[in-house]
Amino acid sequence: MTDTTIVHLLRHGEVHNPDGVLYGRLPGYRLSEDGVLMAKAAAKWLDGRDVTALFSSPMQRALETAAPLAETFALPVTVDERLIEAANHFEGLTFGVGAGSLRRPEHWRHLANPFRPSWGEPYTELAARMRSAVIRARDAARGHEAVCVSHQLPIWILRLRAEHRRLWHHPGRRECGLASVTSLTFEGTRLVEVAYAEPAAGLGTGPGVAGA
Repeated sequence: MTDTTIVHLLRHGEVHNPDGVLYGRLPGYRLSEDGVLMAKAAAKWLDGRDVTALFSSPMQRALETAAPLAETFALPVTVDERLIEAANHFEGLTFGVGAGSLRRPEHWRHLANPFRPSWGEPYTELAARMRSAVIRARDAARGHEAVCVSHQLPIWILRLRAEHRRLWHHPGRRECGLASVTSLTFEGTRLVEVAYAEPAAGLGTGPGVAGA
């Protein structure tokens, strides 16, 4: 008999970010009030599933999203650095024209190669570390289910890799909403299905930040 294991990749909820900066790996960015509700909605959606392992990015917003799950399943949260947000040159800046960072010539060279990309962590490296984190979660929950709380870009890049699609893409076309769940089903070590759900759809009114 082959064990069936499911690894759920949960994106964190909405972040309190009144200045609209690309916060990336900066400390101190917590969930907004709506973000807390989103985290609870995701935990409620997963409640009743056979979750036996819980992992999280070390970022505050991810740990706060993991908290309702830890309570629901009576599990400790294991921090896995490989689930962290992607590195980005524009971290801490507002991204765009006008008053944004794109009006300053010193940033232009970081936009030269969208395929790598030149402004941040290479997609191939991002996919590799996320795959490694998922394998750890899969092995820890063998025959059961695991949850990994991470961020939009890492989750989306892993999904693209899992579905054998190209890694470069338009950020606005990512299917990875706030507090969404991307589920990977394995038969033994073989990936057999990728599914997507939005348990917190309809919650939150603030603009999202791509790759957050």
